[in-house]
Amino acid sequence: MKKQQKMIRSSLSARRLSEFFSEYNNRIIKEGLLALLICAVGDLIAGIVLGRMTFFFETFPGLLVVIPGAIGMRGNIFGSFASRLSTSLHIGLISPQFEFSEDLNNNIFSSFVLTLILSIFLAVIAKIFCILLHYQSMALIDFILICTIAGLLSNLIMLPITMFVSFKSFEYGWDPDNITSPIIAGFGDLFTLPAIIVSIFILNALNFNLIVKDIVLILMVFAILISFIYCYRLSDETRTILKQSTPILFLCSFLGGSAGGILNSSLETLLTNPSLLTLIPLFSGESGSLISILGARLSSGLHSGLIEPLSKPKGETLHNFGICFILCIIIFPLIGILAEVSSISLGTVGVGFDKIIPISTLSGLILVSIMVFVVYYISTVSYNNNLDPDNIVIPVSTSVTDSISSLVLISVSLFILGALI
Repeated sequence: MKKQQKMIRSSLSARRLSEFFSEYNNRIIKEGLLALLICAVGDLIAGIVLGRMTFFFETFPGLLVVIPGAIGMRGNIFGSFASRLSTSLHIGLISPQFEFSEDLNNNIFSSFVLTLILSIFLAVIAKIFCILLHYQSMALIDFILICTIAGLLSNLIMLPITMFVSFKSFEYGWDPDNITSPIIAGFGDLFTLPAIIVSIFILNALNFNLIVKDIVLILMVFAILISFIYCYRLSDETRTILKQSTPILFLCSFLGGSAGGILNSSLETLLTNPSLLTLIPLFSGESGSLISILGARLSSGLHSGLIEPLSKPKGETLHNFGICFILCIIIFPLIGILAEVSSISLGTVGVGFDKIIPISTLSGLILVSIMVFVVYYISTVSYNNNLDPDNIVIPVSTSVTDSISSLVLISVSLFILGALI
């Protein structure tokens, strides 16, 4: 009798669990897809802007090497900021009602300082890549001033947007893990290129001579270093964020520079196929956002105990992998269509829907198949080594995604264009 009752309860529990996961899956797909579509709008605008930046690439040689790293850096820093806010909201460290607190203030200041420090490092990395790869490039001081001014402008925009999206999504019952990372990445993509263009105009408008540029650069670097030291000593939380995030973000900037080098080496191919140039921010942004959703979910799952840091992905982890592939199958054909439609609408010759859709879809499937395992092992290794996955997973995974996405997209494009010509 007891055995029969146990079986009945087990059957009922299984049914309830099945119903719960069915609703849960639908919610994740709906929220994630909505966020990715919003992100796609920002990426599409970024692609259109990128396709119209020929003058800047000619006037400021080497600028293209900076762009993937700059776009990725916004997503890395503010995606991590959003992920930390999401975790704090989930476990009750931050109130859902927007109120400034010590925890929130520490996160804001840390993100601000990290953006400025990484802007300088990205500029240096871009110049080094240009020298090593024998690309014509502008002076190092111009790289640094453009990147730092753009970083400052992005900070003023992205900090309030990140907080607003995180708190409002949680307030309205949406899971921030499914919403914030792709939306923040989309806004980062949307504002990064205009911020770079504005920084170039500011630099030209001030018309600095070399001596004044040197003085401005020294003062700027000094102020940023003082801010970094102050932030490091401010609290244990800011110290942890900087200690764990800075080396990871340095690595991310290096990977971003390598992605820029790949793009710069293929610039002639991209310019002769305008829809591919438009597709680059779309593909890179959507890939990074999709992987960010997975990274944020794994991070929260590890913190809350829903996911165990095992040597092989199991259970809830595989469930998250499946959701990632479902979103992949939906979103990548769509962004191929968007890239081609935007090219045709703007009067440029595209590669054709019969080519752009397979390019985007196949590239996305290859990339996601690699990255789900990369993200999982980054998450588990960081967690097992007492590192906060919120500070590690999204920056590393999105930067690796940016680098690999450029290589995968260009390789698949050349293969399909060559096969179909």
